[in-house]
Amino acid sequence: MTAGFCTSASAQNAAHRVPVLVELFTSEGCSDCPRADRLLEKLDKEQFVSGADAIVLSEHVTYWNRLGWRDPFSLDQADARQYAYGRQFALGSVYTPQAVVDGTWQFVGSDEQSMRAALSRAVTSPKIDLKIENAQWESGVATFHLRGALDANSHLYAALAADATRSEVARGENAGRTLHHVAVVRAMKKLKGDAVDGRALRIDAGSSAQAGSTDGAMRLVVFATDAKTGRVVAAAEQTLR
Repeated sequence: MTAGFCTSASAQNAAHRVPVLVELFTSEGCSDCPRADRLLEKLDKEQFVSGADAIVLSEHVTYWNRLGWRDPFSLDQADARQYAYGRQFALGSVYTPQAVVDGTWQFVGSDEQSMRAALSRAVTSPKIDLKIENAQWESGVATFHLRGALDANSHLYAALAADATRSEVARGENAGRTLHHVAVVRAMKKLKGDAVDGRALRIDAGSSAQAGSTDGAMRLVVFATDAKTGRVVAAAEQTLR
């Protein structure tokens, strides 16, 4: 099945804005996280920072799972990525909800003022052009090609994210609540830095059973980071249907 293309006015205008990667580390077991989840959804829908095309990813960590509720969208990959950020930012410990913008700024994920400020700073640094081509989605696997002028030493990643998810939380700090999320990462894969020459690439969403519900399309997000600083230097997104 070939990927669908969004034709809304906001999507068309995105071509004139700077792509900015916004990662939210969250958990359904954390009572402070739903507010951050709502802010990420607001940013995704409203794109409320001028000049920024916010590409969002919700990364659910596992370390809250032992405290009463197993987040059905939690991934070890999210833990590993957040711990890497903890080292990068010299944090004493990781926490939720944590937002990271363009691999450069981190703050409490429910802090809208900090979110706006970080995106406003991010748009002042132009990105390397990165294009996703010939993306297809079938049987839980995305195949695609990339074009761009990345340095071969850049760290290149692809992520598959569920467009929207829903969970009925039965236990833990959010017991009795129905939680909604956007762009929930189901898989993340590191690619070779020079894999932007049009070669065929793929990423598998996996087949693990989930208690939460996934609604609608998947998103394919590809981004590159500077090998030394971790700053996001290129990012692209496409909806898969």
